[in-house]
Amino acid sequence: MGQEVSLAHFDADAFEHFYRKLEQETRSLGQLIATKNCSERQPVAGFEIEAWLIDAAMQAAPINEHFLTTLKDPLACAELAKFNIEFNSTPIALNDNVFSRMHTQLQSIWDKAYSHAENLNCRILMTGSLPTLQATDLNLGNMSNLNRYRALNEQILQARGKPIHLDINGVEHLKMDHDDVMLESATTSFQIHTQVPLAIAHCYYNAAIIASAPLAALCANTPFLFGKQLWHESRIPLFEQAIETGGFADAAQGPLKRVSFGSDYARKSIMECFQENLDHFPVLLPENLDSADAAFAHLRLHNGTIWRWNRPLLGFDEDGTAHIRIEHRVPAAGPSVLDTIANAAVFYGLTKNLCDEMTQHKIPLPFAQARDNFYQAARYGLNANVIWFDGHKQPLLNLLQSELLQRARLGLKSLGVATSDSEDYLDIIRQRLATQRNGSLWQREFMATHPGDFTLMTRHYLKNQNSGKPVSEWTIN
Repeated sequence: MGQEVSLAHFDADAFEHFYRKLEQETRSLGQLIATKNCSERQPVAGFEIEAWLIDAAMQAAPINEHFLTTLKDPLACAELAKFNIEFNSTPIALNDNVFSRMHTQLQSIWDKAYSHAENLNCRILMTGSLPTLQATDLNLGNMSNLNRYRALNEQILQARGKPIHLDINGVEHLKMDHDDVMLESATTSFQIHTQVPLAIAHCYYNAAIIASAPLAALCANTPFLFGKQLWHESRIPLFEQAIETGGFADAAQGPLKRVSFGSDYARKSIMECFQENLDHFPVLLPENLDSADAAFAHLRLHNGTIWRWNRPLLGFDEDGTAHIRIEHRVPAAGPSVLDTIANAAVFYGLTKNLCDEMTQHKIPLPFAQARDNFYQAARYGLNANVIWFDGHKQPLLNLLQSELLQRARLGLKSLGVATSDSEDYLDIIRQRLATQRNGSLWQREFMATHPGDFTLMTRHYLKNQNSGKPVSEWTIN
């Protein structure tokens, strides 16, 4: 969940000081973007993937501090819970054989971490939520030992003024109350980053919004939570409700939430998102950052506490030039390394194609419809029906097969991705659609054969994951 801070508790003066700095940095960023004094380099790819540490009984193993200390890898870090870890990539130019290189990088990180986990008598697992997870695992004793998480917990609960209420109505109905933000740690994702040219950053952002529904369905991998069969991608309602707090004062229970699909497209500039951050969301982590406005340290920290499913990020090139990245947070982690890179391939290709279309024509889908499509896809996965550009409702599976994979292919071609590279990974998606088996559908199929045995399912899931095969080829025996 981002950058560490020095304290777990802050006084009122700290909030006032931070907000003044945030106002100034937001104005400075507006000027920087208005004068186009940001990086215009061609798209660059990157990713973050979250994973679970589990023991021999397939239960969550809260040992990430020891795991990371002994792993000694700068690309690995702690997540909210002691049983979660995250692996980061290094940036890769989005052309040529980008996906083979991403695959090699992720496989290398994963193999190293998996071998290390075995030495500690545990395993690592990539999935949307651990099937064996119990609500009792989500306690403050299992929160990672970082000030950031304790401060966020305090501020979010103070803003809410009441326990977190979880209410997800899917195949079954899950209702429960929880006293802290540890519910969020029940979700693990694959976050896809695209560094984009400033001039079209808002078009890339809008393209990611439209692409969110097909990606939610393709990548669905969280059908179960605490023993209940819910949505195909139950991470979506879980994360939104686990940190359900809104904006200032009377807007606290209003339509703008800190975890959401967003409020609208970026109509003229990506700056609209950062301005909304200032105008609508109170500061949660008022760290005393002794830095110049040009470093945008306060703005970046504040932006890291607002979790749109598509989130613009501000960073810097090697020469110190500011750049914009779009972070796509929709896909669940897993099911396999190969599936993960295939998911990235279809996202990069589809968003490039949609972005190109929107630079020439108007936005082809109302924002409200893109948002509705997203939640339909999260709930029903590949069985969802959506309304697309022609205004007609159609099965999302058919749309993916008849139009969206072709758009992805054309998008990757326009990026300069090698045909052999793009076809290899898009073929994984084609096979997934042909067999109608993503991570969520595999889990549902397994549980239909072995009702209630989440431990057995997790063992088989882990075995299949380690086989290196895509989920479309997984077995349930």
